[in-house]
Order: sequence, then C-alpha cells, then structure tokens
Amino acid sequence: MDIKLKNSRRRIIAFVFILILICSVGMVAAYPAFSREMQSGENDIIYEQSLTDICRDLENGNYILYNEVTGKADRALLQEQYGNSRFDLLRKYMDYEVFDSRGTAQLGTNSNSVLRNLKAKNTSYAFRVEFTFQNDGQISKVQVTGSKIDVQLQYEMEQNLLSMEPFPYQGVETPSDVQIVYGITGEKLNAYIKDSGDFEYLAVRGLAESEFYSTISIVLALIVACAAVCLTIKQRSIFEEKKIFAVPFEIVVTALGILAGMANFVAEMVLITINAKPNTLGTVVNIAANVVMWFVVFGIVFWGFACLGAMFTMKKAYWTERILCARIFRWLKKRKAKYGRGIKKKAGEIWNRTKHFCRKQYDMLLHLDFQDKTNRTILKIVLLNFVVLLIICSMWFYGIAALVIYSIVLFFFFKKYFKDIQSKYKLLLRATNRLAEGDLDSNFEADMGIFNPVQEELKKIQSGFKKAVEEEVKSERMKTELITNVSHDLKTPLTAIITYTDLLKTENDEEKRKEYIQILEQKSLRLKVLIEDLFEISKAASNNVTMNFMSVDIVDLLKQVGLEYDSKIKETNLDFRWSLPDHKIVLWLDSQKTYRIFENLIVNITKYAMPHTRVYVEMNELDDQVHISMKNVSAEELNFNTEEITDRFVRGDISRNTEGSGLGLAIAKSFAELQHGTLKISTDADLYKVEITFPVP
Repeated sequence: MDIKLKNSRRRIIAFVFILILICSVGMVAAYPAFSREMQSGENDIIYEQSLTDICRDLENGNYILYNEVTGKADRALLQEQYGNSRFDLLRKYMDYEVFDSRGTAQLGTNSNSVLRNLKAKNTSYAFRVEFTFQNDGQISKVQVTGSKIDVQLQYEMEQNLLSMEPFPYQGVETPSDVQIVYGITGEKLNAYIKDSGDFEYLAVRGLAESEFYSTISIVLALIVACAAVCLTIKQRSIFEEKKIFAVPFEIVVTALGILAGMANFVAEMVLITINAKPNTLGTVVNIAANVVMWFVVFGIVFWGFACLGAMFTMKKAYWTERILCARIFRWLKKRKAKYGRGIKKKAGEIWNRTKHFCRKQYDMLLHLDFQDKTNRTILKIVLLNFVVLLIICSMWFYGIAALVIYSIVLFFFFKKYFKDIQSKYKLLLRATNRLAEGDLDSNFEADMGIFNPVQEELKKIQSGFKKAVEEEVKSERMKTELITNVSHDLKTPLTAIITYTDLLKTENDEEKRKEYIQILEQKSLRLKVLIEDLFEISKAASNNVTMNFMSVDIVDLLKQVGLEYDSKIKETNLDFRWSLPDHKIVLWLDSQKTYRIFENLIVNITKYAMPHTRVYVEMNELDDQVHISMKNVSAEELNFNTEEITDRFVRGDISRNTEGSGLGLAIAKSFAELQHGTLKISTDADLYKVEITFPVP
C-alpha cells in the first residue's frame, strides 16, 4: 500500500512538473508571435497614448505661452506654478506660435516657413493642434490634424480638449482673443516619446494588453489552475498531508494578488528578451531564464489554486481551519486565562514599537528630500496602504466599517501632516522675507522639515549675495583707484611736455633746445605707449580684439623675445636661465598677441627683479597643454594681492616711482585668455612667479 502511495506521489509530481514545464516552454515558444503582433500594433498604442498625454501638457502650454507674450506674469511665477508640467520639454520638439485676432505672430521666434506651416490646415506635421480663445477666455474651437491622427482619434482628442476645464493659477492671465497653434513632425515626435521616458512603459503596456499575449498567458494559467483544483479533489490525501498546501486563505490570496500585480514586470522581461540582439550564447541563456521565470509563475498559480482547491474537499471546515483570522481568534480565546498577562505585556511592547515605527515614518515624511530618488518612499507608502486595504478586504461585510475607520484615521493623519508642513512653510517664508529685506547675517538653522533642501539653497543664495556685495564694493574701490591712477599716469608725461614746451619757447641756447626737444620726444612717446596700452586693454575687456590664429612655434617665439631684450637684460645685471624644449612645439595661437604676452612679462621682470639675481624661464609640454613659468626674486617687498595685480592700472610698485602704466600684466592676462589659455601669478616671500598655460590642439 505504501509503495502504491509513493508511486502515486511520484506520478503526480512528475505530471505537475511536466505540465508546468510544457506551459512555460509553450509561453516562450510564442515569443516570435508576440514580437510580430507588437511590431504591427505597438506604434498605434504608443502614439495614441503619447498624443493623449501631449494634449494635457498643451493645456498648460496655452497659459505659459500667452503670459510670455503679454509679460504680465513673472517667469518665476510661471515656473513655480507650471514647473511640474512636461511642456518645457515638449516645446523643445514642437513648433508653436501665438497669433492675435489679425493673424499676426506674437512670439516672434519663428521663421516665415514655420509660420506658414503652422497656419496651413493641410500640413506635413504628424500632429497639429489649433486652439481658438474668445474674449472671455473660453475655448471656442479646437482643431486636431496630422498624419498620425485618424478620424476617430481626432474626434476623441478634440472632445477631450474642449471638455477640459481651464485652471489658471493666481497671477497667471487667461488667454483671450488669440489663436495658439502647435505642430510637431513625425521625427521629432518619435524623439520626444523616447526622451520623455514613456516609450518603454508604453511598450510594456502594449505587450501586456495585446490580445494574443493576454489570451495565451490566461489560457495556460487556467489550465494549470484547473489541473491544481482537479488533482486536489482527486488526490485529497496526498495534498492534505503537505503543509505547503495548507497555507491560510489570506496568505494565498495575497501571494496570487502580488503575482497579478507583477504582470507588467513579467511583460517587461518578455519584451527585453524579444528585443535582445541575436546571439547564440545570449539567446540560449535568455530562453532558459524565461522558461525558469514562467515555470515560477505557473508554479505559484498551481500552488495557489491547489491551496484554494481545499474548499471543495474540506467544505465548511475550510473556513474555520484555513482562515488566519479565525485561527488567531481561537488561539487567543484558548490561552486568554493562561497567557493573559504575557499577552498584555507583549501587546504593550508591540504597541510601543508600532508607535515608534509610525513616528519614525512620519518624521521621514516630514523630512522627505525630493532631490533624492523617492521610489523607495513611494513603495513603502503603497505597500502599507496595500496591506491595510488587503486586511479590510478580507473582513468581508465588516470591511465597510473598517474602511470608514481607515478613512477617518487618514483624515486626521493628513490634517496633522499638512498642519506641520504649514508650520515649516511659515518658517521658510520668514527666512525668505529676512533675506529679501537685505538681512544677510541671519542664521537659517531651524528645522524646516521637507523644506530643508530649500533652506540649504537659501544659505547658498545668502552666501552668493554677500559675495556679490563684496565684489561690488571691491569694484567701486577699483573704479576709484582706476580713475586716480589713470589721472596720475597721464598727467605726469603731459605736465613734463607742457613744462619743456614753455622752456623751449624762451630758450636761445641751441644745445639746451636740443636737450628739451629730446625730453619732449621721450615724454610724447611715453604718453603714446600709455594711450596705446589703455586702448589695447579696453578692446580686450570688451572682447573687441581681432585674433589672427595660426600655427606658431611657441619655443622659437619665446627665444625671439629673449634675443630682442637681451641688451636690456644685460643692463639690469640679471642672469636668465632658460629651460626650453629642444624640439618645436606648434600651437594654434595669435603670434603677435603671444609675443606681446612674453614681452610684457620679460619687461616687467627687468623693471622689478633684484639686480644680480637669477631669473628662471621654463617650458614643459604636458598631455593636453603647454606650461610656461617665469620666476625671479623681487627687489621690493611683495605685499600686493596676487588676484588684483592683473587688474588694470594695478602695480606692484604702490608708490608708482618706476615708469610703467600698470597695464602690462592686465594685457598679458587678457591676451592669454583670448587664446583659451591662463595666466596666474603667485608669490612666496620675495619670490615672484608667473605661470602661463596654452591648450594643445
């Protein structure tokens, strides 16, 4: 008898295994048919749903575009009110225009060809929508056309758009007496669908809702379910002795419900396999993985309906023995006297833990950071709500009362939650008001809950305002110094010219007249150089310099500057140590501007370096740039700001005893930046260092 029972068990296990395996293989074998059906009907589903979503975004677009034309609503307000709309993304792909009652374009951003295309009724657009607004702001007409629109879809969209109630926010003007037209080409529509992130979702949805896929999956699931119920009835003894088939009703229903809820996930896995690139090894692995996936799915179906099949064998006993709530109630009733105190204590612990958990989750909601991914938080809320609703559903008729209680609890929860959010919002408003009033020293340290990220941004704004004020003060100081320095540097040679001109008028000695004329020539040339430098730096500051880029051997150019000023270097008793590459380094530069950079730097060294010291000039070729450095020991103490020394008319010689315009380093830095390079100055005690970099093409 035992041998027969064992053989019977083995046959049933083998039968179940083969049945589920056949269903799994059959499902996978139908993938090519699913693929063909998707290819024939996928685009229709995707386009229809996408165009329906676009219509909803265009409702917001009407208000955004109209207020951009009138200018009555601030852009910040529009961004605040309509920032969650996808119209900002959509408008990058669409042509659009606002026409007044005379048909004149108001935005002024479109070409004539685009305007003609938008106005034309028969157009090449895949999707075109025309809104006509009356004087009172009501939509009097909506016309939907396009190559992707059939008559049925056109009618449905027009009716939906006409039935949509406008919802302007406070401070946002309602469109009136205008015509707003949108158009998008087929190519841009495809690009928008893919970029908007809905393509994969719609493709999965299309597969899950396709007739052939749903029919095959449901039929195979029904075959497995019927087999499970029939085997449970016919082989009652075998199934009853297995604990895995004696699971409570609530758990079985929950498991089957979760499986049903994962239908889109399963469809997504199927779609990934269908769209996978053909590869011998990869194809085998994908097919095997999908067979396993469907084996698990049909296995859960078999297990669930085998558990539920006990309803037909146990009848009334099933509702007393297999209902979890009934079993818990009986267990509590039997052990009430014996374990009353223990249960009370345990219940108190559970209650305290529950309160602690709820407070923790509530605090998490109050401090939710929308900068991070919120999928996990949303999943927790959804799962918690699902569990509560599942419990309510399992209570049958009494679930209505439980649902009322649950709704009351939700009401008070949201009442408290929004009250706390309002208090945090008031803190945020007070902080922004203080900032708007010019209080840049307030500490934003209060806990603002969900607005904590905004608080951090306010701190950055506060810091930015402080920096801007400091920069403005610095700019005003620099302007004052600029005027003073320009006046001084222009006045000195000009005064000398006037003085020697007067002396020349009264001097009869020919030798002294020649001397005066020579001095006049020197001062005139000095004045000319100063004016040319001032003109040069003004053009550089306004980006009005004409650059003549060409291939330049920067090593040879630096050597030329050194040879040009060799005599002046020797006069200053400086020992220049050159460390330059032996090979050519050809860069894409303006030779004259680069020559001027090296010239200004070497002249600057000859003026301010300590005599009888060494000057180091080095050039190194790196991976993506050429680095040049010049180092010397200063004759005077270096007490200037290295960040300001390259500003106009700023000199290291604060007393301005030496001859110079204070423009040399400013010109050098401007010319370096115009050639996409950098010029930085650093000091270490009396060591003065200039570093120049140029990009390697």
